[in-house]
Amino acid sequence: MTGSPVVLLTGFEPFGGAATNPSWEAASRVADTWRGPGSVHARRIPVTFADGPRSVLDAVGETRPDAVVMLGLHGGARELRLERVAVNVADARIPDNAGAQPVDEPVVPGGPVGYWSTLPLRAALDAARAVGIPAALSPSAGTYVCNATFYAVQHALASGDGPRLSGFVHVPPVLGERVTDDDGVAADGAPGLALGDLVRGVAAVVGVVVDELRR
Repeated sequence: MTGSPVVLLTGFEPFGGAATNPSWEAASRVADTWRGPGSVHARRIPVTFADGPRSVLDAVGETRPDAVVMLGLHGGARELRLERVAVNVADARIPDNAGAQPVDEPVVPGGPVGYWSTLPLRAALDAARAVGIPAALSPSAGTYVCNATFYAVQHALASGDGPRLSGFVHVPPVLGERVTDDDGVAADGAPGLALGDLVRGVAAVVGVVVDELRR
C-alpha cells in the first residue's frame, strides 16, 4: 500500500465489578508508546451487546484505519489468544454493563454462522513468542460481548469497503488482579501476565499487522 498504515486498536471498559480492564490498559499504552512505522489509534469500547460493535464501527469511521485489532479480556487465559473465528451466537452468563443478557440469540439475525479473522495470525503468533510472550491460536472468541463485537464488526466490514485487516485478540489478566472473564466467571489470583508484558505482546501483534499492510 502507499502512505502510512493506520491501525485502530480497541479495548473494553471494566465490567463484572472489576476496577480496570487489561484489554484497554494494553491498547491505550501501545497507542501512547507507538513510534511507527504507521500510526495506532486506541479507543475504549463499552461492554454491551448493543453498543460494543457500534462503538468500534464509529471509531472506524472516525479514524479510517487500514486495520482493526480488537482486544478483550479472557479471565482464565495464561497467554495472548489470537482468535480465528467469530460465531453468530450471543449467550451471556452474566448481564452486560447495560443489563442485557441474551441467551442463544444470533448476533446478526440471518447472518452466516461465522467470520474468519483476516489478521495474519500465524505471523502474529510467531512475533509474540519471539519477544518472549506466550501466545496461542484460539478456535473462537466465546459467546459474550467480545465475540458479539468481533462478529458484528466482521459482518459490517464484509463488503470490503473498509479496513483491509480485522480481527480479535484476547488478553489474559494482569498478574495478581481479580477479574471477571468474558464468560462471566470470577477468577481470584488467576494466571496472567505483567502489564508490561501484555503491552509488549500486543505491540508485537500490531507490528506484524503493520508489516502486512506495507507489503
